[in-house]
Amino acid sequence: MNNKVRGDVGAFARLFGVIIVNRLPKTRSGKIVRGTMKKMVNKWEWKMPATIDDPTTLDEIREGFEKFMATVKPE
Repeated sequence: MNNKVRGDVGAFARLFGVIIVNRLPKTRSGKIVRGTMKKMVNKWEWKMPATIDDPTTLDEIREGFEKFMATVKPE
């Protein structure tokens, strides 16, 4: 998979892993809350967006990420 990412995106890109979730967090207008997810997985401070349609989607992503990280060996 890393070779596919490297070939399609470029040598600067490295796929760390893939987490499958049932739903993505969206605002009421339907935009995906990418910035909030990025802050969450990078362990940066973040706030629940006021316009998020279903806040439980962020909980599902956080739980999936924590399970994934528990399986990764430290480098």
